Amino acid sequence: MSYLYQQENRYFAQVAPGLEDAAAAELTALGADAATPQLMGVAFGADQASLYRCNLESRLVSRILAPLVAFPCQSENDLYRQAAELQWTDFLKPHQTFAIYATRSKESPIRHTGYSALKLKDGVADFFQNMRKQRPNVDKHTPDVWINVHMDQRQATISIDTSGGSLHKRGYRQKSVAAPMQETVAAAILHFSRWDGTHPLYDPMCGSGTLLTEALMRHCKIPAGFLRKRFGFENLPDHDPLLWQRTKTATERRITPLPPGLISGSDQSATAVAAARANSRILPFGNRITLRQNRFQQLGRGLPGHLVVCNPPYGIRLENRASVAGLYSAFGDFLKQKCRGSTAYVYFGEHHMVKHLGLKPAWKKPIKNGGLDGRLVKYDVY
Repeated sequence: MSYLYQQENRYFAQVAPGLEDAAAAELTALGADAATPQLMGVAFGADQASLYRCNLESRLVSRILAPLVAFPCQSENDLYRQAAELQWTDFLKPHQTFAIYATRSKESPIRHTGYSALKLKDGVADFFQNMRKQRPNVDKHTPDVWINVHMDQRQATISIDTSGGSLHKRGYRQKSVAAPMQETVAAAILHFSRWDGTHPLYDPMCGSGTLLTEALMRHCKIPAGFLRKRFGFENLPDHDPLLWQRTKTATERRITPLPPGLISGSDQSATAVAAARANSRILPFGNRITLRQNRFQQLGRGLPGHLVVCNPPYGIRLENRASVAGLYSAFGDFLKQKCRGSTAYVYFGEHHMVKHLGLKPAWKKPIKNGGLDGRLVKYDVY
């Protein structure tokens, strides 16, 4: 059986809202063809090697879907019938596990994504039951195969997740703090900062070190999927293990050392600093990130001539919400008084807090972090 992705060599990358153009440029640099930004994603073409590179190296993409079939769909029963006809043994063995997630556009007549996922699951299970009298089990957390169904107007598309779960899960976050920043959001902040290593980078409220670790991976050319054990494309019927190994080896050969003192950070919490140290040291050269326990007010010399990046605490990360405005005001004073000649990129998890920093923004960009409608704000400190 020939599937849609094989016929057209086209895939769909899911990305956070606001990152579509940046992700399209990133995928193009990784070998994608005709990358076209769409709502919450990018449609693109790729040969097998480019598909492998995009999954291994993309820092902004959440998942990459390989469409199997697109068909008219006005009800969940249409979805069930089509699912029961697909040759699922091409992707899934009876002893393996699978999970399904459903998405929809506002124009779709099918309103209940949960019920749609259930009908697709029934179609997969019944296919195996009819063919082999044995069916794979569902695992909603760490399945062997992720399957997606997307409903758009009166059409549905069933796809295999070639990433094998969200790509934001890099694997280095072994320890955490309250409400950590998503890795793809941290990578987006660094992307928009255009940091190239010509200035030292510092995070004065580093938390568990996500921004610092993403900066390490960016500068040292460590692929985002360096620690990932398995990808979903390994379940595709046309997967080429030798090509995948060559692609992976070539990517890892480009890893370069981190110069001492280039990436540093601090936090007032000893627990946060310990987490940042543990997380970053899982990766090559992570031990060269300088970390210390300090409030930013205690950085006596300040941070002149730096690229400053941070995700300050916000309401859900602080027990006393009334203290948030004061913290932001004090940080604004720190930037003005002790960071002259620097550029700061501050991510506000609650965008209405921007006004409390007391500095004029060079620009603002909306970037969602999980369920937060946040803002990335650039400040030029003269």
